[in-house]
Amino acid sequence: MTEYIIIVALIAIAAIAVYSYFGDTVRNQTAAMALELSGQDGSKAKQAAQDNAAAGEKNATTKRSLNNFTNNKVE
Repeated sequence: MTEYIIIVALIAIAAIAVYSYFGDTVRNQTAAMALELSGQDGSKAKQAAQDNAAAGEKNATTKRSLNNFTNNKVE
């Protein structure tokens, strides 16, 4: 029984980490689904999720170094 509790706890921690890592995108997609399921228009939340995903992709391709870590350029 203890092993199962540990496995469930690890899965929960992993789910929380993934949810927080993808943060705004997941929240906006969840909001869009909830709005659509309730019969409302979820296009704004869907567009916000797409915008956040695009911003995340841009940040992922940005080269990081100690020079731009705090957005201060060292010359």
